[in-house]
Amino acid sequence: MSRKGNCIDNAAMESFFAVLKSEFFYLNKFSSVEELQAGIKDYIHYYNHDRIKVKLKGLSPVQYRIQSLAT
Repeated sequence: MSRKGNCIDNAAMESFFAVLKSEFFYLNKFSSVEELQAGIKDYIHYYNHDRIKVKLKGLSPVQYRIQSLAT
């Protein structure tokens, strides 16, 4: 990580948390912490394996990495 005041290192995680909150957290109600934890685990799997991105040529992040390594 960089020194204090340099936000470049945090950009990827801040972007992920913004998407997590807007696509998952704000759209659901949770009755327990365990339910929230299970939902976050499921969402992270969805985000990496199923959610397609235009920037990645219409592939999920995992599919894009597999394709990149195959060539």
